[in-house]
Amino acid sequence: MNANCYVPGDGQLEHAYHMAREWYAAYEVDTDAAIARALEVPISLHCWQADDVQGLETHEGNIDGGGIMATGGYPGRARNGDEIRQDLTQVLTLTPGVLRANIHAFYAETGSTPVDRDALAPEHFARWMDWAAAQKIGLDFNTTFFAHPLAADGYTLSHADPAVRDFWVAHGVACRHIAQAMAERLDSPCVLNHWIPDGAKDSPADRWSPRTRLVASYDRLLAAEHGIDRARCVDAVESKLFGLGSEDYVVGSFEFYSAFALTRKLLLCLDMGHFHPTETIHDKLSALLQFHERLLLHVSRPLRWDSDHVVIFNDDLRAVFQEWVRGGALDRAVVAMDFFDASINRVAAYVIGARATRKALLYSLLDPVALLQACEQAGNHARKLALVEEWKTMPFDAVWHWCCLQAGTPPGAAWLSAVDAYERDVLAKRV
Repeated sequence: MNANCYVPGDGQLEHAYHMAREWYAAYEVDTDAAIARALEVPISLHCWQADDVQGLETHEGNIDGGGIMATGGYPGRARNGDEIRQDLTQVLTLTPGVLRANIHAFYAETGSTPVDRDALAPEHFARWMDWAAAQKIGLDFNTTFFAHPLAADGYTLSHADPAVRDFWVAHGVACRHIAQAMAERLDSPCVLNHWIPDGAKDSPADRWSPRTRLVASYDRLLAAEHGIDRARCVDAVESKLFGLGSEDYVVGSFEFYSAFALTRKLLLCLDMGHFHPTETIHDKLSALLQFHERLLLHVSRPLRWDSDHVVIFNDDLRAVFQEWVRGGALDRAVVAMDFFDASINRVAAYVIGARATRKALLYSLLDPVALLQACEQAGNHARKLALVEEWKTMPFDAVWHWCCLQAGTPPGAAWLSAVDAYERDVLAKRV
Protein backbone atom coordinates (compact mmCIF):
# COMPACT_ATOMS: atom_id res chain seq x y z
CA MET A 1 0.00 0.00 0.00
CA ASN A 2 1.43 3.37 -0.96
CA ALA A 3 1.63 6.39 1.34
CA ASN A 4 -1.56 7.88 -0.12
CA CYS A 5 -3.51 4.91 1.22
CA TYR A 6 -1.81 4.68 4.61
CA VAL A 7 -4.04 3.54 7.46
CA PRO A 8 -2.75 2.67 10.96
CA GLY A 9 -2.98 -0.95 12.08
CA ASP A 10 -6.09 -2.26 13.83
CA GLY A 11 -4.40 -2.01 17.22
CA GLN A 12 -3.57 1.65 16.71
CA LEU A 13 -7.07 2.35 15.46
CA GLU A 14 -8.57 0.64 18.51
CA HIS A 15 -6.36 2.69 20.83
CA ALA A 16 -7.34 5.91 19.01
CA TYR A 17 -11.01 4.96 19.22
CA HIS A 18 -10.88 4.32 22.97
CA MET A 19 -9.36 7.76 23.50
CA ALA A 20 -11.99 9.37 21.25
CA ARG A 21 -14.78 7.50 23.04
CA GLU A 22 -13.66 9.00 26.37
CA TRP A 23 -13.45 12.46 24.84
CA TYR A 24 -17.00 12.28 23.49
CA ALA A 25 -18.28 10.71 26.70
CA ALA A 26 -17.16 13.82 28.57
CA TYR A 27 -19.89 15.62 26.61
CA GLU A 28 -22.45 12.86 27.26
CA VAL A 29 -22.15 11.39 23.76
CA ASP A 30 -22.13 7.58 23.44
CA THR A 31 -19.94 6.69 20.45
CA ASP A 32 -20.78 2.97 20.55
CA ALA A 33 -24.49 3.75 20.28
CA ALA A 34 -23.85 6.28 17.52
CA ILE A 35 -21.91 3.74 15.45
CA ALA A 36 -24.61 1.10 15.87
CA ARG A 37 -27.36 3.54 14.82
CA ALA A 38 -25.39 4.95 11.89
CA LEU A 39 -24.79 1.49 10.45
CA GLU A 40 -28.43 0.41 10.59
CA VAL A 41 -29.88 3.28 8.51
CA PRO A 42 -30.37 1.97 4.94
CA ILE A 43 -28.77 3.86 2.05
CA SER A 44 -30.03 3.03 -1.45
CA LEU A 45 -27.35 2.92 -4.18
CA HIS A 46 -28.49 4.13 -7.60
CA CYS A 47 -27.76 1.82 -10.54
CA TRP A 48 -27.43 4.68 -13.05
CA GLN A 49 -24.00 5.85 -11.86
CA ALA A 50 -22.43 2.67 -13.29
CA ASP A 51 -23.43 3.28 -16.93
CA ASP A 52 -23.86 7.08 -17.17
CA VAL A 53 -27.69 6.87 -17.17
CA GLN A 54 -27.75 4.93 -20.45
CA GLY A 55 -30.31 2.29 -19.49
CA LEU A 56 -30.68 -1.20 -20.93
CA GLU A 57 -33.58 -0.90 -23.35
CA THR A 58 -33.18 -2.95 -26.52
CA HIS A 59 -35.37 -0.89 -28.83
CA GLU A 60 -34.09 2.15 -30.67
CA GLY A 61 -35.42 5.66 -30.93
CA ASN A 62 -34.86 6.79 -27.36
CA ILE A 63 -33.87 10.39 -26.98
CA ASP A 64 -33.16 12.65 -24.08
CA GLY A 65 -36.44 14.19 -23.05
CA GLY A 66 -35.44 15.42 -19.61
CA GLY A 67 -32.01 17.01 -19.54
CA ILE A 68 -30.26 13.93 -18.16
CA MET A 69 -26.58 14.34 -18.91
CA ALA A 70 -23.53 12.57 -17.51
CA THR A 71 -20.36 14.35 -18.56
CA GLY A 72 -16.98 12.76 -19.16
CA GLY A 73 -15.68 9.64 -20.87
CA TYR A 74 -13.61 7.79 -18.27
CA PRO A 75 -12.97 4.18 -19.38
CA GLY A 76 -14.86 1.29 -17.80
CA ARG A 77 -18.53 2.21 -18.18
CA ALA A 78 -20.82 -0.73 -17.47
CA ARG A 79 -22.36 -1.95 -20.75
CA ASN A 80 -25.08 -4.31 -19.53
CA GLY A 81 -26.97 -5.39 -16.45
CA ASP A 82 -24.40 -7.97 -15.41
CA GLU A 83 -21.64 -5.37 -15.39
CA ILE A 84 -23.77 -2.89 -13.44
CA ARG A 85 -24.48 -5.55 -10.84
CA GLN A 86 -20.81 -6.53 -10.79
CA ASP A 87 -19.86 -2.92 -10.01
CA LEU A 88 -22.54 -2.60 -7.35
CA THR A 89 -21.38 -5.82 -5.71
CA GLN A 90 -17.90 -4.35 -5.44
CA VAL A 91 -19.31 -1.17 -3.89
CA LEU A 92 -21.21 -3.21 -1.29
CA THR A 93 -17.94 -4.69 -0.01
CA LEU A 94 -16.37 -1.26 0.49
CA THR A 95 -19.23 0.69 2.07
CA PRO A 96 -20.18 0.19 5.74
CA GLY A 97 -23.72 -0.25 6.93
CA VAL A 98 -27.05 -1.43 5.54
CA LEU A 99 -27.35 -0.84 1.79
CA ARG A 100 -30.04 -1.23 -0.85
CA ALA A 101 -30.05 -0.83 -4.64
CA ASN A 102 -32.19 1.64 -6.56
CA ILE A 103 -33.26 0.66 -10.10
CA HIS A 104 -34.72 2.83 -12.88
CA ALA A 105 -37.41 1.35 -15.11
CA PHE A 106 -35.34 1.59 -18.28
CA TYR A 107 -32.90 -0.90 -16.75
CA ALA A 108 -35.38 -3.64 -17.62
CA GLU A 109 -33.78 -6.72 -19.17
CA THR A 110 -36.08 -7.98 -21.92
CA GLY A 111 -33.56 -9.94 -23.98
CA SER A 112 -33.85 -9.47 -27.73
CA THR A 113 -37.55 -8.64 -27.54
CA PRO A 114 -38.37 -4.92 -27.37
CA VAL A 115 -40.85 -4.12 -24.60
CA ASP A 116 -42.10 -0.56 -24.37
CA ARG A 117 -42.43 1.06 -20.99
CA ASP A 118 -46.20 0.77 -20.70
CA ALA A 119 -45.84 -3.02 -20.94
CA LEU A 120 -43.01 -3.62 -18.48
CA ALA A 121 -43.62 -6.41 -15.98
CA PRO A 122 -41.86 -7.96 -12.95
CA GLU A 123 -40.27 -10.69 -15.07
CA HIS A 124 -38.21 -8.03 -16.86
CA PHE A 125 -36.49 -7.33 -13.54
CA ALA A 126 -36.08 -10.95 -12.44
CA ARG A 127 -32.30 -10.80 -12.69
CA TRP A 128 -32.21 -7.70 -10.50
CA MET A 129 -34.34 -9.45 -7.90
CA ASP A 130 -32.24 -12.63 -8.04
CA TRP A 131 -29.08 -10.58 -7.54
CA ALA A 132 -30.57 -8.59 -4.65
CA ALA A 133 -31.71 -11.79 -2.96
CA ALA A 134 -28.21 -13.24 -3.28
CA GLN A 135 -26.73 -10.06 -1.80
CA LYS A 136 -29.40 -10.01 0.93
CA ILE A 137 -30.39 -6.43 0.20
CA GLY A 138 -33.65 -4.69 -0.66
CA LEU A 139 -34.51 -2.93 -3.91
CA ASP A 140 -36.07 0.45 -4.64
CA PHE A 141 -37.47 1.50 -7.99
CA ASN A 142 -38.07 4.53 -10.24
CA THR A 143 -40.39 5.30 -13.11
CA THR A 144 -38.47 6.50 -16.21
CA PHE A 145 -40.30 9.41 -17.80
CA PHE A 146 -37.35 10.61 -19.89
CA ALA A 147 -35.18 9.39 -22.80
CA HIS A 148 -38.17 8.23 -24.83
CA PRO A 149 -39.86 9.47 -28.05
CA LEU A 150 -43.04 10.27 -26.13
CA ALA A 151 -41.06 12.58 -23.85
CA ALA A 152 -39.35 14.39 -26.73
CA ASP A 153 -41.27 17.65 -26.38
CA GLY A 154 -40.67 17.84 -22.64
CA TYR A 155 -44.09 16.71 -21.41
CA THR A 156 -45.33 13.33 -20.15
CA LEU A 157 -48.06 13.00 -17.50
CA SER A 158 -49.06 16.64 -18.07
CA HIS A 159 -49.03 16.40 -21.87
CA ALA A 160 -51.86 18.07 -23.80
CA ASP A 161 -52.39 14.90 -25.87
CA PRO A 162 -54.55 12.37 -23.97
CA ALA A 163 -52.88 9.45 -25.79
CA VAL A 164 -49.46 10.50 -24.52
CA ARG A 165 -50.80 10.87 -21.00
CA ASP A 166 -52.41 7.42 -21.26
CA PHE A 167 -49.08 5.86 -22.22
CA TRP A 168 -47.26 7.38 -19.27
CA VAL A 169 -50.05 6.57 -16.81
CA ALA A 170 -49.80 2.95 -18.00
CA HIS A 171 -46.03 3.10 -17.46
CA GLY A 172 -46.53 4.34 -13.91
CA VAL A 173 -49.06 1.60 -13.14
CA ALA A 174 -46.69 -1.03 -14.57
CA CYS A 175 -43.90 0.27 -12.36
CA ARG A 176 -46.10 0.06 -9.28
CA HIS A 177 -46.72 -3.62 -9.98
CA ILE A 178 -42.98 -4.15 -10.46
CA ALA A 179 -42.17 -2.38 -7.20
CA GLN A 180 -44.72 -4.49 -5.37
CA ALA A 181 -43.21 -7.66 -6.85
CA MET A 182 -39.75 -6.54 -5.71
CA ALA A 183 -41.05 -5.95 -2.20
CA GLU A 184 -42.73 -9.34 -2.07
CA ARG A 185 -39.73 -11.23 -3.43
CA LEU A 186 -37.25 -9.55 -1.06
CA ASP A 187 -39.61 -9.15 1.92
CA SER A 188 -38.79 -5.45 2.14
CA PRO A 189 -40.94 -2.43 1.17
CA CYS A 190 -39.88 -0.90 -2.15
CA VAL A 191 -39.86 2.89 -2.52
CA LEU A 192 -41.08 3.81 -6.01
CA ASN A 193 -40.02 7.34 -6.89
CA HIS A 194 -41.84 9.31 -9.60
CA TRP A 195 -39.98 12.17 -11.28
CA ILE A 196 -41.12 13.75 -14.55
CA PRO A 197 -39.21 16.23 -16.76
CA ASP A 198 -42.33 18.20 -17.71
CA GLY A 199 -41.80 21.90 -18.21
CA ALA A 200 -41.03 24.75 -20.60
CA LYS A 201 -37.78 26.34 -21.72
CA ASP A 202 -39.35 29.80 -21.85
CA SER A 203 -42.26 31.45 -20.10
CA PRO A 204 -45.52 29.64 -20.98
CA ALA A 205 -48.78 31.47 -21.50
CA ASP A 206 -50.65 28.76 -19.59
CA ARG A 207 -49.13 27.49 -16.35
CA TRP A 208 -52.45 26.15 -15.08
CA SER A 209 -53.54 23.47 -17.53
CA PRO A 210 -50.43 21.24 -17.31
CA ARG A 211 -50.69 21.14 -13.52
CA THR A 212 -54.39 20.35 -13.67
CA ARG A 213 -53.64 17.51 -16.10
CA LEU A 214 -50.79 16.28 -13.88
CA VAL A 215 -53.10 15.95 -10.88
CA ALA A 216 -55.58 13.97 -12.97
CA SER A 217 -52.87 11.70 -14.41
CA TYR A 218 -51.40 10.91 -11.01
CA ASP A 219 -54.82 10.23 -9.55
CA ARG A 220 -55.41 7.68 -12.32
CA LEU A 221 -51.96 6.18 -11.82
CA LEU A 222 -52.46 5.87 -8.06
CA ALA A 223 -56.06 4.64 -8.16
CA ALA A 224 -57.01 1.83 -5.80
CA GLU A 225 -58.38 -0.20 -8.71
CA HIS A 226 -54.83 -1.21 -9.65
CA GLY A 227 -54.65 -3.42 -6.58
CA ILE A 228 -51.36 -2.13 -5.23
CA ASP A 229 -50.44 -2.76 -1.59
CA ARG A 230 -49.12 0.64 -0.55
CA ALA A 231 -47.32 -0.88 2.41
CA ARG A 232 -45.15 -2.76 -0.11
CA CYS A 233 -45.00 -0.26 -2.97
CA VAL A 234 -44.27 3.07 -1.28
CA ASP A 235 -44.95 5.79 -3.86
CA ALA A 236 -42.87 8.98 -3.74
CA VAL A 237 -42.96 12.16 -5.84
CA GLU A 238 -39.95 14.35 -6.56
CA SER A 239 -39.94 18.05 -7.35
CA LYS A 240 -37.44 20.13 -9.28
CA LEU A 241 -36.72 23.83 -9.67
CA PHE A 242 -35.59 23.69 -13.30
CA GLY A 243 -33.84 21.46 -15.80
CA LEU A 244 -32.27 21.54 -19.24
CA GLY A 245 -35.16 22.44 -21.51
CA SER A 246 -37.36 23.48 -18.59
CA GLU A 247 -35.49 26.51 -17.32
CA ASP A 248 -38.53 28.74 -16.88
CA TYR A 249 -41.36 26.44 -15.86
CA VAL A 250 -41.49 23.03 -14.18
CA VAL A 251 -44.93 21.49 -13.82
CA GLY A 252 -43.96 19.37 -10.81
CA SER A 253 -42.60 22.15 -8.64
CA PHE A 254 -41.79 21.89 -4.93
CA GLU A 255 -45.03 23.65 -4.01
CA PHE A 256 -47.04 21.32 -6.23
CA TYR A 257 -45.58 18.10 -4.90
CA SER A 258 -45.49 19.15 -1.27
CA ALA A 259 -49.25 19.68 -1.32
CA PHE A 260 -49.95 16.72 -3.60
CA ALA A 261 -47.95 14.27 -1.49
CA LEU A 262 -49.65 15.46 1.68
CA THR A 263 -53.18 15.14 0.28
CA ARG A 264 -52.53 11.73 -1.34
CA LYS A 265 -50.47 10.33 1.55
CA LEU A 266 -47.37 9.88 -0.60
CA LEU A 267 -43.71 10.12 0.28
CA LEU A 268 -42.28 13.54 -0.65
CA CYS A 269 -38.79 13.40 -2.17
CA LEU A 270 -36.30 16.19 -1.53
CA ASP A 271 -33.36 16.06 -3.93
CA MET A 272 -30.48 18.17 -2.60
CA GLY A 273 -29.82 19.51 -6.11
CA HIS A 274 -33.37 20.41 -7.10
CA PHE A 275 -33.65 23.82 -5.50
CA HIS A 276 -32.11 27.26 -6.05
CA PRO A 277 -28.33 27.06 -6.62
CA THR A 278 -27.61 28.66 -3.24
CA GLU A 279 -30.52 27.04 -1.39
CA THR A 280 -29.97 24.21 1.08
CA ILE A 281 -32.72 21.91 2.26
CA HIS A 282 -31.91 21.30 5.94
CA ASP A 283 -34.24 24.08 7.11
CA LYS A 284 -37.14 22.52 5.22
CA LEU A 285 -37.09 19.31 7.27
CA SER A 286 -38.48 20.72 10.52
CA ALA A 287 -41.20 22.50 8.53
CA LEU A 288 -42.27 19.61 6.31
CA LEU A 289 -42.14 16.98 9.04
CA GLN A 290 -44.78 18.87 11.00
CA PHE A 291 -47.18 17.53 8.37
CA HIS A 292 -45.55 14.68 6.41
CA GLU A 293 -44.99 11.32 8.07
CA ARG A 294 -41.67 10.66 6.29
CA LEU A 295 -39.46 12.21 3.62
CA LEU A 296 -37.33 10.66 0.90
CA LEU A 297 -33.90 12.28 0.66
CA HIS A 298 -31.97 12.12 -2.62
CA VAL A 299 -28.37 12.77 -1.67
CA SER A 300 -26.66 14.78 -4.39
CA ARG A 301 -24.23 17.69 -4.77
CA PRO A 302 -25.08 20.56 -7.12
CA LEU A 303 -22.42 22.93 -8.37
CA ARG A 304 -24.05 26.11 -9.69
CA TRP A 305 -26.95 24.00 -11.03
CA ASP A 306 -28.41 20.51 -10.61
CA SER A 307 -25.21 18.93 -11.89
CA ASP A 308 -25.37 15.77 -9.77
CA HIS A 309 -21.74 15.81 -8.68
CA VAL A 310 -20.36 13.01 -6.53
CA VAL A 311 -21.47 13.47 -2.92
CA ILE A 312 -18.77 14.53 -0.48
CA PHE A 313 -18.65 15.07 3.29
CA ASN A 314 -19.42 18.80 3.12
CA ASP A 315 -21.34 21.32 5.20
CA ASP A 316 -24.60 20.81 3.30
CA LEU A 317 -24.57 17.06 3.84
CA ARG A 318 -23.74 17.35 7.53
CA ALA A 319 -26.44 19.99 8.05
CA VAL A 320 -29.14 17.77 6.53
CA PHE A 321 -28.38 14.81 8.77
CA GLN A 322 -27.89 17.01 11.83
CA GLU A 323 -31.45 18.23 11.37
CA TRP A 324 -32.81 14.69 11.20
CA VAL A 325 -30.95 13.81 14.40
CA ARG A 326 -31.66 17.02 16.31
CA GLY A 327 -35.36 16.61 15.60
CA GLY A 328 -35.36 12.98 16.71
CA ALA A 329 -36.67 12.16 13.24
CA LEU A 330 -34.02 9.88 11.77
CA ASP A 331 -36.51 7.01 11.65
CA ARG A 332 -38.63 9.20 9.35
CA ALA A 333 -35.86 9.55 6.77
CA VAL A 334 -35.57 7.41 3.63
CA VAL A 335 -32.09 7.85 2.15
CA ALA A 336 -31.07 7.27 -1.47
CA MET A 337 -28.13 8.37 -3.62
CA ASP A 338 -28.62 10.35 -6.85
CA PHE A 339 -25.58 11.52 -8.80
CA PHE A 340 -23.71 10.52 -11.93
CA ASP A 341 -20.15 11.36 -12.92
CA ALA A 342 -18.56 9.88 -16.03
CA SER A 343 -15.28 11.79 -15.63
CA ILE A 344 -13.75 9.57 -12.93
CA ASN A 345 -13.66 5.90 -11.96
CA ARG A 346 -17.36 5.17 -11.52
CA VAL A 347 -16.92 2.59 -8.78
CA ALA A 348 -14.77 5.04 -6.83
CA ALA A 349 -17.51 7.65 -7.31
CA TYR A 350 -20.03 5.26 -5.78
CA VAL A 351 -17.83 4.51 -2.79
CA ILE A 352 -16.89 8.15 -2.18
CA GLY A 353 -20.54 9.21 -2.22
CA ALA A 354 -21.93 6.34 -0.16
CA ARG A 355 -19.17 6.53 2.46
CA ALA A 356 -19.60 10.30 2.69
CA THR A 357 -23.31 9.80 3.34
CA ARG A 358 -22.68 7.17 6.03
CA LYS A 359 -19.99 9.43 7.51
CA ALA A 360 -22.44 12.34 7.71
CA LEU A 361 -24.93 10.07 9.45
CA LEU A 362 -22.35 9.08 12.05
CA TYR A 363 -21.11 12.65 12.50
CA SER A 364 -24.65 13.83 13.17
CA LEU A 365 -25.29 11.05 15.69
CA LEU A 366 -22.23 12.26 17.61
CA ASP A 367 -23.68 15.74 17.86
CA PRO A 368 -24.07 16.87 21.52
CA VAL A 369 -27.74 17.61 20.91
CA ALA A 370 -28.83 17.68 24.56
CA LEU A 371 -26.03 20.06 25.57
CA LEU A 372 -26.60 22.42 22.64
CA GLN A 373 -30.34 22.57 23.18
CA ALA A 374 -29.92 23.06 26.93
CA CYS A 375 -27.61 26.01 26.29
CA GLU A 376 -30.11 27.50 23.87
CA GLN A 377 -33.02 27.04 26.26
CA ALA A 378 -31.02 28.71 29.03
CA GLY A 379 -30.20 31.64 26.78
CA ASN A 380 -26.48 30.84 26.88
CA HIS A 381 -25.85 31.28 23.19
CA ALA A 382 -22.15 31.95 23.62
CA ARG A 383 -21.68 28.55 25.23
CA LYS A 384 -23.67 26.91 22.46
CA LEU A 385 -21.54 28.60 19.79
CA ALA A 386 -18.36 27.62 21.61
CA LEU A 387 -19.43 23.97 21.69
CA VAL A 388 -20.32 24.04 18.00
CA GLU A 389 -16.83 25.36 17.24
CA GLU A 390 -15.18 22.82 19.54
CA TRP A 391 -16.96 20.01 17.73
CA LYS A 392 -15.22 20.87 14.47
CA THR A 393 -11.93 19.52 15.83
CA MET A 394 -13.20 16.59 17.88
CA PRO A 395 -11.49 13.23 17.04
CA PHE A 396 -14.23 12.15 14.66
CA ASP A 397 -11.86 10.33 12.31
CA ALA A 398 -11.03 7.77 15.00
CA VAL A 399 -14.72 6.99 15.47
CA TRP A 400 -15.27 6.74 11.71
CA HIS A 401 -12.33 4.36 11.25
CA TRP A 402 -13.66 2.17 14.06
CA CYS A 403 -17.13 2.25 12.51
CA CYS A 404 -15.69 0.94 9.24
CA LEU A 405 -13.82 -1.84 11.06
CA GLN A 406 -16.93 -2.85 12.97
CA ALA A 407 -18.78 -3.14 9.66
CA GLY A 408 -16.03 -5.28 8.09
CA THR A 409 -15.09 -2.65 5.52
CA PRO A 410 -11.76 -0.88 4.93
CA PRO A 411 -11.08 2.12 7.20
CA GLY A 412 -9.67 5.39 5.91
CA ALA A 413 -8.45 5.35 2.33
CA ALA A 414 -7.62 1.63 2.39
CA TRP A 415 -10.56 0.95 0.06
CA LEU A 416 -8.66 2.66 -2.76
CA SER A 417 -6.40 -0.37 -3.12
CA ALA A 418 -9.41 -2.57 -3.83
CA VAL A 419 -10.73 -0.09 -6.41
CA ASP A 420 -7.31 0.11 -8.08
CA ALA A 421 -7.26 -3.68 -8.39
CA TYR A 422 -10.86 -3.72 -9.67
CA GLU A 423 -10.03 -1.11 -12.30
CA ARG A 424 -6.98 -3.08 -13.43
CA ASP A 425 -8.69 -6.48 -13.47
CA VAL A 426 -12.22 -5.56 -14.55
CA LEU A 427 -12.91 -1.98 -15.70
CA ALA A 428 -9.83 -1.62 -17.92
CA LYS A 429 -10.93 -4.69 -19.89
CA ARG A 430 -14.26 -3.18 -20.89
CA VAL A 431 -14.01 -1.83 -24.42
